[in-house]
Amino acid sequence: MKNLKMRLMLLAVDDDGMSTAEYAIGTIAAAAFGAVLYTVVTGDSIVSALTGIIDKALNTQT
Repeated sequence: MKNLKMRLMLLAVDDDGMSTAEYAIGTIAAAAFGAVLYTVVTGDSIVSALTGIIDKALNTQT
């Protein structure tokens, strides 16, 4: 029993980095986030809002 507790403690403390599965999940999550971000930014409402802001900034009179 003592040996099992010692092994569990070592497993909890030992951090050699991410495993291949963790890299794969992280890569998939990053790609999904990028796809969602691209969809939001290229949506009509965002493009028209940014165009409006730029037009307003360029058409100001001093």
